[in-house]
Amino acid sequence: MRFDLPTPDDDTRPFWDAAREGRLLIKRCAACGRAHHYPRPFCPYCWSPDVSWEQARGTGIVYTFSVVHKNDLPPFNERVPYVAAVVELDEGPRLMTNVVDCDLDDVAVGMPVEVAFRAIDDTVTIPVFRPGSG
Repeated sequence: MRFDLPTPDDDTRPFWDAAREGRLLIKRCAACGRAHHYPRPFCPYCWSPDVSWEQARGTGIVYTFSVVHKNDLPPFNERVPYVAAVVELDEGPRLMTNVVDCDLDDVAVGMPVEVAFRAIDDTVTIPVFRPGSG
């Protein structure tokens, strides 16, 4: 079993299925109107169970980041250096991810990014972000 792969459950399976198809899903609450991520069966703001999936635009900004130069845990030790980041989507939610396809020195807080998808294996594809046009 690989510990670096997600374990989809009933609440998150639509997210991971959509990622394999190249789509980024978030949830939105019908009661208060706010979008949220990570996927859960209730709104983290008003606790309403009236939440549903929607496709995100896939654009946002780097909210914060760190360049990881050392990580002794496999398989991450094979990926250094890499950018671990929190991206704030245009819809509002923030998500943990990686920034890819750019020089490490070019990553900055506030940098516009757009979603890309990286297949980890035949069953798991993860959303990552690359520099966007803003």
